[in-house]
Amino acid sequence: MDGHPEALIELGAIKDNVGALARHVGGAQVMAVVKADGYGHGMIPAAGAALDGGATWLGVVHVAEALALRRAGISAPVLCLLGAPDAPHEDAVRDEVDLSVGSADLLGQIAAAAQRVGRPARVHLKADTGMARGGATAADWPGLVAAARSAEAAGQVRIVGIFSHFACADIPGHPSIAAQLEAFREAVAIAERAGARPEVRHLANTPATLTLPDARFDMVRPGGGVFGLSTLPGGAPPWLRPAMTIRATLVQVKRVPAGTGVSYGHRYTTRADATLGLVPLGYSEGIPRHATNTAQVQAAGKRWTISGTVCMNQFVVDFGDAGVAPGDGVVLFGPGDAGEPTAQEWADALGTLSYDIVTRFGGRLPRSYSEVAKAADPAAALGSVGRES
Repeated sequence: MDGHPEALIELGAIKDNVGALARHVGGAQVMAVVKADGYGHGMIPAAGAALDGGATWLGVVHVAEALALRRAGISAPVLCLLGAPDAPHEDAVRDEVDLSVGSADLLGQIAAAAQRVGRPARVHLKADTGMARGGATAADWPGLVAAARSAEAAGQVRIVGIFSHFACADIPGHPSIAAQLEAFREAVAIAERAGARPEVRHLANTPATLTLPDARFDMVRPGGGVFGLSTLPGGAPPWLRPAMTIRATLVQVKRVPAGTGVSYGHRYTTRADATLGLVPLGYSEGIPRHATNTAQVQAAGKRWTISGTVCMNQFVVDFGDAGVAPGDGVVLFGPGDAGEPTAQEWADALGTLSYDIVTRFGGRLPRSYSEVAKAADPAAALGSVGRES
C-alpha cells in the first residue's frame, strides 16, 4: 500500500501475555480467545503464539474460524463460543471442534449431526446467568441439561464443559457480578446432580481473569488480555503488553499560511504558518472518523493531534514548524515504549474500548510479525519475520 501503512504484531508479546495470565490464575487452564481474526492481530499467528505461551485451549466464535485453525495444523481444543442452528455442525464434529449449546433445540440439531457423522459431538452447555445474551435461562436450564444427558447416554454428545459469561466484570463492585457467580454455581450444581461430569467449568473473561479469583473455576477465557488489552477502567495492568502497532509514512508535506482550513468541512484551521503532513490512512483502513481533531499520533519524536476531518483514505496533521519530510514515520498507536499513544489512549479519547480500536484494522492493513518483545522506536523498527497482506 502506498505510504507503507502496516499493523506490526509482536508475537512475543502475545506469548508473554499468555504466560503472565497463566501465572496469574495459578492452576486454572487458559483458553486464549482469538475470535475476530485474533482481535485484528491475525487469528492463526496469534493462536500459535498463545499456545506457545501456555494456553491449552482456543476460543473462536464461528465454526469456520475453528476449521481454519484445524487446517493450519492446530490440534489443541477449540471452542466455538456462539451456538447457531445453521452452523456446519457435521464439519465441527468431524474435526473435534467443541460447540456451544444454549437451547434444547440446538442440542437436538447437534446430536442429529453427530449421529450422521458417527461420533459424539463435544459440547459446552451455556447458562444465561444474567447477561441475557446467549445461553439457557434458569427456567430453561434443567431442560437443556436433561436433553444433553439423554443425548450423552445415546452416544451422540459428550458434555465437555459448562460455561457462562459476565455482563459487568469490567465494572468493579457491580452487584451483578456476585449474582452471576451464584447463578453459575447453581447451574453447575443442577447439571452435576443430573449426572453431568464436565471437564471444564468456565466463566471468566479478561476483566474477571484479572480481578475475580472466585470466577476462575477450571479455566479462564481471556481475549483482549492475550493481546495486552482490557476493558477495565484504565485498561490492562502494566504486566500485559499491547501487541499491535499501527504505523505509516508521510506521503506529502507542505507549508501553508495561518488561517488555512484543513480537510472536509474546514473543521480545523491553522492558527499560524504551519507544515501539514498527509498520512495515508482513513476510515476505510480503520481510523474512526470521530478521531477528527481528537486522537493523537507520534512523529518526529512528539505527539500531534489529527488535524481536521478524517477522510476515507487519509488524514492531515499540523506539525507547526517541526521539520518533517515525506517518508518520515508516523505511529498511530503502539505499546507506548517510545512515548507513542496506545490503543487504550485512543479508546479513552474517543469514548470507546481498546478492543474496538484494534479490531477496526483487522484485514484492512498489511500485517508484519515480529518475535521482538520490545521495540525502542516503532516508527523505525522493522524486525519483521513475516508479512501478511
